[in-house]
Amino acid sequence: MSDQTSETTAKTGGLYSHYVLAVLVLVYIFNFIDRNILSILAEDIKADLAITDAQMGFLYGTVFAVFYAVFGIPLARFADVWTRRNLISVGLGFWSLMTAASGLARSFGTLAACRIGVGIGEASASPAAYSMLSDYYPPEKRATVIAIYASGVYIGAGIGIFLGGFILESWAATFPTDPPFGLKGWQVAFMVVGLPGILMAIWVRTLREPTRGISEGLVSEVHPAPFRVLKNELMAVIPPLNLINLLHSRPLLIHNLKAACLFAAAAWLLIILTGSTAQWITSAFGVYVTYSWAQSLKTRDPATFGMMFRSKSFIYTMLAFPATAFIGYGAGFWIAPLLLRIHDVGVAEIGLYLGMGAAAGGFIGITLGGILADYLKQRFPSGRLVVGYISILGTIPFLLMLLYTDDLKTAYWLNFGLTIMSSFAGGVPPSTAADLVMPRMRAVAGAYYILVNTFIGLALGPYFIGLISDAFHASGLSEAEALRNSITVCMLTLIPALLFMYLAQRHLPKDEASRLERAAALGESVNIS
Repeated sequence: MSDQTSETTAKTGGLYSHYVLAVLVLVYIFNFIDRNILSILAEDIKADLAITDAQMGFLYGTVFAVFYAVFGIPLARFADVWTRRNLISVGLGFWSLMTAASGLARSFGTLAACRIGVGIGEASASPAAYSMLSDYYPPEKRATVIAIYASGVYIGAGIGIFLGGFILESWAATFPTDPPFGLKGWQVAFMVVGLPGILMAIWVRTLREPTRGISEGLVSEVHPAPFRVLKNELMAVIPPLNLINLLHSRPLLIHNLKAACLFAAAAWLLIILTGSTAQWITSAFGVYVTYSWAQSLKTRDPATFGMMFRSKSFIYTMLAFPATAFIGYGAGFWIAPLLLRIHDVGVAEIGLYLGMGAAAGGFIGITLGGILADYLKQRFPSGRLVVGYISILGTIPFLLMLLYTDDLKTAYWLNFGLTIMSSFAGGVPPSTAADLVMPRMRAVAGAYYILVNTFIGLALGPYFIGLISDAFHASGLSEAEALRNSITVCMLTLIPALLFMYLAQRHLPKDEASRLERAAALGESVNIS
């Protein structure tokens, strides 16, 4: 059966929908095993490659996040017109291969290049998965289903920390001197977690593709030329090809070049202030590419641009949750190294208990949060956002107690509670984004959330905590105390997160109720079946 024919065969609901959900959760678990294993390996990589906390934050966050976010947009647009299960399958195979290749790295630059590959590959998964699941399940179950899918974040992160610690200690115990091929434990860990994903990619290819828009009775037509869309989207984000789309309009071209100069100047200033050349060149590249993509989207698909960026609730939602992700990603990465610095304990033990706490706490938190979000949504329009408040206000005490407890066992239990709270609202932003746009736009809307969440949370959180930690350490504090103080300072980002949440809640009922009218006013064809 052809892919286009399969677009009309898979139906909403039933046991097969649950099967697809289970497979996609496994994909997301692989996604975060490959991404988060770097946390438990950080101290060994630092020692082996002679790098700083800020550089580790760059490897885990910025270099991965920028390319993950930048390529997420064209791949999400591709997911809106091509067979989504195929895209997820190809991406999973590629990022798994690049994770395994990280095990061959023997320098900071090589490892950074591999992280770029992992980021590009992983960018294919979530927007396509959000879109598929939104078609396999009705809207009233959307937050719950996406929350279950997103539980793969915490299960995968937990498994990654556990496996990384176990492999490090096992390899060192088995080969205390002269290991095979000169491989260090952290290199072997990358290979062990990367290679199984290639087999998983074959499994994903067997899933059936659902009819796009069927869950809402807004069935979309099959796109006649999906690869042309991919080509156009890539040309919109890859310099200097992005300028070709602007040659027809001198004003747009001038605005683009001015923006490029502005971002370059900002990067130059930040390099002078921080000394982090790679961080700010990479960040400026990502911001410029995002600007170019948005500029191009406004001319190529004004309806999608308008549905997203002329909705105040969409914009504020896209700021509120990424602001919480700044400390979520940052603390999530640095807690394992912090405990290793404070306590005389092996990486296997830290990996086991932090990993189990993250996996169990994340699954419990994000699933219960999704159920509560859907329940509150049925009671009043902005009910899902209430779960965002609960998550932020619950995170604060758990994280502070975790940072300042002197008892390791207590720290393990606090990490479990922290993960429940920090994951509680995980299903809210993508489900809210899906509710505010038309079916054909859902993957792009989801990808834009991932982009902002990745830039603010992943690209900046781990790096800034590492940078501030280096500064505290240079002032005379121990490495452990410097890192602890840095995480505490960065918790201040939760204040703007609460403000943006309030603003999103104010505008959401009106924007959601007027969705079809807004789409029609933007020239979108609204076919209700």
